[in-house]
Amino acid sequence: MTTGTAGTTGPTGTAPEPAAPAPLLDLHALVVAVRRRRRLWCATALLGLLAGAAVTVLLPRPPTAATTVLVAHKQDQPTDPGTLIRTDVALLKTTRIAGAALTALGSPERPEDFMRDYRGAGVTNNLLRIEATGDSDAQAVARAAALADAFVADHVRRLREAADAEAEKLLDERDKMRSELDEVNEAIGDEPAGSDPEASANLESLFARRAELTSRIDDFDQRAAEARIGTPQLVAGTQIVDAARVVEHSPLRSAAVNAGIGLVLGLVVGLAAAAVGSVVADRPVLRRDVAAHLGASVVAELPRTRRRPAGRWERRRTRTARARAATTVARTVRGSAEPVSLLELGCARSTAALARDVARALAAEGPVVIVDGLPGRRLAGGRHRPGDPSVAGGGRPGTEPAQPPGQRRLGVGSVAPGTAWTDLRYLGGRSVLVVRAGHGSAAWLHTVARQLADLHIPVLGVVLIDPDPGDRTDGTLWDGPYTALRGPYPRAAHPNGTGTSRPAEWAVPAAPRPDSGKDG
Repeated sequence: MTTGTAGTTGPTGTAPEPAAPAPLLDLHALVVAVRRRRRLWCATALLGLLAGAAVTVLLPRPPTAATTVLVAHKQDQPTDPGTLIRTDVALLKTTRIAGAALTALGSPERPEDFMRDYRGAGVTNNLLRIEATGDSDAQAVARAAALADAFVADHVRRLREAADAEAEKLLDERDKMRSELDEVNEAIGDEPAGSDPEASANLESLFARRAELTSRIDDFDQRAAEARIGTPQLVAGTQIVDAARVVEHSPLRSAAVNAGIGLVLGLVVGLAAAAVGSVVADRPVLRRDVAAHLGASVVAELPRTRRRPAGRWERRRTRTARARAATTVARTVRGSAEPVSLLELGCARSTAALARDVARALAAEGPVVIVDGLPGRRLAGGRHRPGDPSVAGGGRPGTEPAQPPGQRRLGVGSVAPGTAWTDLRYLGGRSVLVVRAGHGSAAWLHTVARQLADLHIPVLGVVLIDPDPGDRTDGTLWDGPYTALRGPYPRAAHPNGTGTSRPAEWAVPAAPRPDSGKDG
């Protein structure tokens, strides 16, 4: 947002300290620029608010029914993080359950299409809420009930299949043990009776093995029975605890929620667009930046002249600010050795009003003529009060009016894009820039300063129009008496700005101000 400037040789010939490098992004300037674009982000926020409210009207919520199912799991644990209920939610959104529900409803709809009309959510680790939509309340209730029944039936079937599979596996292991036990019993019967120590040891091991196998067979029988016994408890624990019913919703509440969401989204989009636009446009707003880019101090500030009627307090404040600015500019014109011109950038209306005020302040000391060089001749074609200084068109070579002795001339022109730069010297040998904050880009402000320096037109100061109310930066440059960073200019020998001749020589600017590689 800002560009750093290098120090130059001052009027005393001493080299000042180099300026500190400017930050890549000036947050203060960015905040001010975004605040000045409040019309943009207020408009996007309002548009988002209206769009959110319109969504409620144009896309009303379809009839919805909900039911709650208590789901019992064999692996239920107090520390379960919700994995089991999330698995149930995922199983609910399968074509198998959707197809079973459609079969119960007798609907020819495809399961893939039906899956978009319902959803599940885990309330707790064992409570599953099912919501279904339909063309009517009755259809939504029927769909929710069918889905709950299909899910319960599928869950019970999976519990039973798992229990049967586990019991079958245990019984298979038991049968293997029994076969081995029969072999052990046969081996015991085949052992010869006698007192042989080796035969006695072998018989002892066979009896121990038979006891072990018998114990394991009993254990497998018990585990298979427990597997089948636990299934009825899980089946009974899985049930519909809240019958399907229509979900009531308030259109006003939905409209308020959607409008609030739209308002927030619109505001965020507007702020982002304003921030990006401010960074890309790079239009200085702070008086510190305007002064730095133009190479001249801000000597006065004025509110922007608006077309709409102003209130009493605003009119009083505007009159006070205009009187203060006119006094400051008139003081500058009186102290100038040559005619002074007011050059506007983005504020022709305010500049014309300021020129009239300055001319009235100077008319008390002698005759004053305003040379109108504004586009459209705003001063020459405007309304005049009795006793106002005369206005003459001019500003081009050979068109300036004949100036009687002792008459002061005040030129008014423009430095907007498309300006005929060489004509500015006929408006005045010195200038006061009247710039609207945030109007010109940094590159164009550099162009204005460079062109005026090339024309040897010193800038006595800057009048800032429509400054930001929260701007607390300093708009004064301390390293030059007239054009600051572009070097001092000698005073002309013609007093009071009544002459039209120019000095024989002008001081060459000591060091042109860098313009960051940009060209206006």
